[in-house]
Amino acid sequence: MQPSGRITGLTGGGSDGWDVFLKARRMIAEGVKVTELTIGEHDIRTAAPILQEMHRAALAGHTGYAAVPGTASLRDAVARRVAERTGVPTSRDNVLITPGGQAALFAAHMAACDPGDIALYIDPYYATYPGTLRGAGAVPQVIRTRAEDAFQPRADDLRAYSKGARSLLVNSPNNPTGVVYSDATLGGIAEVCRTDDLWLISDEVYDTQVWEGRHLSPRALPGMAERTLVVGSMSKSHAMTGSRCGWIVGPEAVIAHLVTLATHTTYGVPGFIQDASLFALSQGRDFEAEIAAPFRRRRAIAQRVLGGQNTVGLIPAQGAMYLMLDIRATGMTGEAFAYDLLEHEHIAVMPGESFGAAAAGHLRVAMTIADDAFENALRRLCAHAEKHAAR
Repeated sequence: MQPSGRITGLTGGGSDGWDVFLKARRMIAEGVKVTELTIGEHDIRTAAPILQEMHRAALAGHTGYAAVPGTASLRDAVARRVAERTGVPTSRDNVLITPGGQAALFAAHMAACDPGDIALYIDPYYATYPGTLRGAGAVPQVIRTRAEDAFQPRADDLRAYSKGARSLLVNSPNNPTGVVYSDATLGGIAEVCRTDDLWLISDEVYDTQVWEGRHLSPRALPGMAERTLVVGSMSKSHAMTGSRCGWIVGPEAVIAHLVTLATHTTYGVPGFIQDASLFALSQGRDFEAEIAAPFRRRRAIAQRVLGGQNTVGLIPAQGAMYLMLDIRATGMTGEAFAYDLLEHEHIAVMPGESFGAAAAGHLRVAMTIADDAFENALRRLCAHAEKHAAR
């Protein structure tokens, strides 16, 4: 018996983009010391008070089936957070709690697309995006951006593909580039969605990590609340990656159908996880700023280190926990450089090609190790690039 084409075709017949990361993990398992700058995993753990609340809730008995849409109290808290930060009226009926942002991305595309519908997404993209679209039965259509535009999507490029499509997936602050979409960019995205009747799926899991500019949720733009599904998560904002708690915010009627989908798939999120998430959200913006602070510091370190040389370029690092580095001066692809860096310097980064063709000749660096180790790794990376450029 053969498995379905749906699951065997998730990666489109190619790599899923994680090859360098997996090689680094094999080296670590063999006892090699590797500096990992690959995945978006905080170097701090979930804060003790959040874990204590999780423990309390579990001991108190919140270990059975939780309400599939999410507990009323957590849905209310997410709704308040969204309403306060966007100005868009939002109630619990606009919120579905999901097992993390990845499950929310899949569910949002299940809501927006029928099998065979064209689903648009932006290149560079988070590595799971095309497989998520295929898994939902949609036909992925990528729209390339340009390094010279700081990877901000142009409305004209969107219009070239939008007619006949069903949805558009965007992500700001952006993984992998670290770019925050400007108001003008988001206005262009909204105009295309309204004109060509697209669902907009807005991945906003990095909304608390903004170093320049501001985070603007496109749901807040005129005529967009009824056609936008926003994906959020506790993972990045509260260092709760392993807890797997996220949400979708959207029109009430769509959320009601998504509750039905959750009933037939995930059957909700554990109650003690939701109680801990509610407690975490109650800590407010100061706590979120504390979680984000290491990445703000490391961004400044990177700007200083990279400003002292001319081989490795830095795409404007405006948000999120990543840097996008331009290493085209070395004459190497991002993938070749990443493998070479891993072999000779035992530093693991993600090649730009893992995130699409637009990021070829680039690297994604996660700012997820201690400040001094991060600075040392960046200096070694630059020195390695300079050696190749000199050749």
